[in-house]
Amino acid sequence: MKTTCRGLRVFIFALSLMLCPAAVSAQALTLEDSIAVALQNSHVLNIAKEGVKGAEAQKKEALTGFLPKFSTTYSYTRLNEDPNFYFPGFAGPPVIQGGPMTTGTINNYNWGIEARQPLFAGGGILANYQAFKIAEDTALVEQTAKSLDVVQDVKIAYFNILRTQRLMETARQQVDMLAAHCDVAENFYRVGLIPKNDMLHAEVELANGRQTLVKAKNGVESTKARLNTILKREVWTPLEVVDILDYQPLRQSFEECLAVARQRRPELKMSELRVEQAGKMVRAAQSEFFPAVNLVGNYGRFGDTASLSGTQYKDTESWQVMAVASWNFWEWGKTKYRVDAGKARENQALDQSRELNDQIALEIKNAFLALQEAESQIAVSKKVIEQAEENFRIAEARYKERVARSTEVLDAQTLLTRAKAEYANALADYNIAHARLQRAMGVVR
Repeated sequence: MKTTCRGLRVFIFALSLMLCPAAVSAQALTLEDSIAVALQNSHVLNIAKEGVKGAEAQKKEALTGFLPKFSTTYSYTRLNEDPNFYFPGFAGPPVIQGGPMTTGTINNYNWGIEARQPLFAGGGILANYQAFKIAEDTALVEQTAKSLDVVQDVKIAYFNILRTQRLMETARQQVDMLAAHCDVAENFYRVGLIPKNDMLHAEVELANGRQTLVKAKNGVESTKARLNTILKREVWTPLEVVDILDYQPLRQSFEECLAVARQRRPELKMSELRVEQAGKMVRAAQSEFFPAVNLVGNYGRFGDTASLSGTQYKDTESWQVMAVASWNFWEWGKTKYRVDAGKARENQALDQSRELNDQIALEIKNAFLALQEAESQIAVSKKVIEQAEENFRIAEARYKERVARSTEVLDAQTLLTRAKAEYANALADYNIAHARLQRAMGVVR
């Protein structure tokens, strides 16, 4: 029931996106809605789906190897003369005079239909079908892997938007504080409490802060364009997202994450299927060591006209049923070499599967370490923000009491802005690292 409701919600959202994109763009997108739209519109996922369709068609094609084959032919043959031979005659009694005797017609029309049912093929037909069945399973698993890739891309783009928005807000706060400080510095300069150099220094820092704000705004637009691209929308489409940039501690250990990856990671399943498929291809090649046995039935009609009504020399129709065994018993080692090549590919697939296990373990480890690093940075950044805010408060109060210079306030303000930016980056890095860890584990959430 939950799956049905979620699917209905995604369908309604996607339909509203197509019918009224402007209205939807004005509404803040959640991460779940972004993922749903990306999965629906992804070209990469569509390619994977077409791969599944192709693999399914190949499996059905291989299935026809078990079924009888029917073929038909229609031919016309004209001879240079009527078929005949010379009869020497018989001395009798009774006496029969010799001479040429006609045995056929100059015009010959033939139509035939043949049915051929395989009875034994050394296991090759079955092995070939099993190999394509495994290929279909592999394509389905690959589709799952591509879905996980799309989900990861959406998450990274989404959290990067939230990162740049936090940085833009920090830059805006910096400009507001610098503007307020400039007003104080200008008032102090007018009454002769500070030199002009201090006022000019504050104005330069304000100009730099405004430039930083412009860059931050461009960063937001760039990350939104990236998410629009993933959602397969025009890059300039207005986009707002729900701010979910927070810290949720990971409850799993590295060993637990690795265990989940070994169970859920689609690439591991794909590698196992490829090993199994290579083994079936070896079995298909080995089938050529055995003879092939087929049941063959033929039905034909003959005539000297296109109506196939027979002649005085030959019946109109005929049929026959045969059991046919064929065996290529000597081809200079061709089958052996084919089997050897198949075994080599099977060994390659097995080694690739083992190598992939090691790579995934390393990928999990790196993602886990990145998550821990971002987690520790969050705690440090929160503490630094508290200290920087207190430092700025003290510096500003000292400046207003004219016991501190303007540079102390500007330095304190810079430290506070940097601390807030580092905290925003740490939060984004943590959530992105979590998304990469989930992809490495083969899970969506």
